[in-house]
Amino acid sequence: MNTEKLAERLFPEQYPPLASYEDKYPPRNLSKGAEVTRLAPSPTGFIHLGNLFVAIANERIAHQSGGILYLRIEDTDEKRKVDGAVEAVKNALRYFDIKFDEGAEIEGDNTYAPWYQRQRAEIYRAFVKELVKKGRAYPCFCTEDELSALREKQTAEKRITGYYGEFAACRALSEEEIYRRLDAGLPYVIRLKSSGDPEHKLKFHDEIKGEISVTENDQDVVILKSDGIPTYHFAHAIDDHFMRTTLVIRGEEWLSSLPIHIELFQTLGFERPRYGHNCSLMKQDGETRRKLSKRKDPELSLEFYRQEGYFARAVKVYMLTLLNSNFEEWYLKNPEKPLEEFRFSVNKMGKSGALFDLNKLNDISANELSRLSAEEMLAFLKDWADEYGTDGQRAYFKDEEYMLRVLNLCMGTGGKKRRKDFVTARQAMEFIRYFFEEESRRDEYRVDAQTKNAILKSFGEKYSYSDDAQTWFSKVKEVAASLGFAAETKDYKANPEAYKGSVADVAEVLRIALTGRANTPDLWTVMQILGEEVSRKRLQKATEERA
Repeated sequence: MNTEKLAERLFPEQYPPLASYEDKYPPRNLSKGAEVTRLAPSPTGFIHLGNLFVAIANERIAHQSGGILYLRIEDTDEKRKVDGAVEAVKNALRYFDIKFDEGAEIEGDNTYAPWYQRQRAEIYRAFVKELVKKGRAYPCFCTEDELSALREKQTAEKRITGYYGEFAACRALSEEEIYRRLDAGLPYVIRLKSSGDPEHKLKFHDEIKGEISVTENDQDVVILKSDGIPTYHFAHAIDDHFMRTTLVIRGEEWLSSLPIHIELFQTLGFERPRYGHNCSLMKQDGETRRKLSKRKDPELSLEFYRQEGYFARAVKVYMLTLLNSNFEEWYLKNPEKPLEEFRFSVNKMGKSGALFDLNKLNDISANELSRLSAEEMLAFLKDWADEYGTDGQRAYFKDEEYMLRVLNLCMGTGGKKRRKDFVTARQAMEFIRYFFEEESRRDEYRVDAQTKNAILKSFGEKYSYSDDAQTWFSKVKEVAASLGFAAETKDYKANPEAYKGSVADVAEVLRIALTGRANTPDLWTVMQILGEEVSRKRLQKATEERA
């Protein structure tokens, strides 16, 4: 077959010499050992925890080696493209402080642009044309119905599914038949003519998993679709070469494609970047573990963490505990240090599934937020409320001095031990709501309505806003003693049958009446912040409520 003639028929356009692309995209001038890594999402509008998992690893590997992290958009599948998706990717990763040096919509060196694959169609087509000339690629005219029937036949015969060997119908088409179909205007794709033998095994060094065995590829995969745009497999090989990628950290779901990628790099004559396949994020589901699911698990989406208001550093800390086995020990010794000071290691990445535990993330988040100053917490909450809060919540920040008093109390700033009541911005805003608006529901009183009202009435008669904490509490004790409660906790513990309860039970009635909750920070301070007018109104309203 005259493959040069076929190549000209399929690709009548004249492309620059292939060697010119090597000059256009030269090797990077980086110091020895510097890594070039990338994040290459599809513009589907959905960016998930797995993307962040990989992004953190790639960012650390690149930057601690003095290298480059770039953002490439793999938009070869036009059907899946969502408007605004690239901006959503950037915003999500910016929130988690992933810094790109180059890439789509990134201010930086554009030597290796374009960063969108559909804008690089000329490069791909030039190389596909060359493969056709060399007899390493051919047109395939099989329809979707024919391919579907082939898969059904292979499944019924318990054969490996795919387009290969005896099942690669168009591979053996005569030159005459190819031109007849082209003249008839039949649509076609271009397939790689694989030279692999599935009986042969390759030894492959995975940067994370170590030495693994890989079966040679024998699938004649599609490398150029009928619209003239390449498949992911072909495009990524071209792009990783000409963007001078040195290391690809990606999910282990790509292991099944590794034989294809190895053959593509060999066929193109390119030096292959090193690959590391990181473990999947797993979730405990009853007695079993499973991969996090887009359909079942809202926490898979990065938007979940922004909507809930997780502190970005906390999420990164938790991701690093899953990514590097020695990070947690370092973090416990260096809780205040910038995360960039941790020496990230590919060798310390897990080889099997990492168990994602939202409760552990919550503990880390509470710990990280407790280290903030009241001013830093205010800024964090305000940023969240501006984007995700209600109008009522945004109104909490009209008086920032008042908000600082609330936060200083709830965080325990100034005390010997910081409180860890805040987990996320959404939860924190709910936690402090009673300082700004009356709760619509109350925790249940543990005394009967008559006793509750007697406590509230008696305390209301004694209460003075000018009382210091000690005087205030002495009045609570007086109310307790007058109504049959032990004024001292030790007396109640010594002889509980002699009392209705203790002074703590009386204080709880006041707490629920004022805040709606049985547990709050110091109640005297709460009342000082609320002010006398609001405190008296709430006590009165609680007295008037029916049991």
